[in-house]
Amino acid sequence: MPTTLGEAARRLFDDANPAVLGTVNPDGSPQTSVVWVARDGDDLLVSTAAGRWKERNIRRDPRVSLTVHDRHDALRYVEVRGTAAVTEDVGRALAVRLAEEYEGPGAGQEYLDLPPETVRVVVRITPHRVLGTAAR
Repeated sequence: MPTTLGEAARRLFDDANPAVLGTVNPDGSPQTSVVWVARDGDDLLVSTAAGRWKERNIRRDPRVSLTVHDRHDALRYVEVRGTAAVTEDVGRALAVRLAEEYEGPGAGQEYLDLPPETVRVVVRITPHRVLGTAAR
């Protein structure tokens, strides 16, 4: 059942803090990737290229874990366990937005310059459980 993020968790996700996305490989082993993350209400958004392991794993098994830590205080973190859905990143809008939030103005141009056959997707994570030192 979906749950909400507390104010402290929202603040961590709203800042340009690195996160680690965990998905489940076909053999049941974990697969993790360092990602940039944005928030849409209580849902969390990650951009990736279509065809990467995380995207294929999510399409097969939507269970994920996303852990973000405060870049100024590594002991402050939030882990979100939930389910994810994948959709196309139309116009690569999320990829551009995240690049500019994490790397600064103009950084998103690299995503706009990708060849048309390079498809970007949005991973939308719906929280079911929120844990950690900054969970609420």
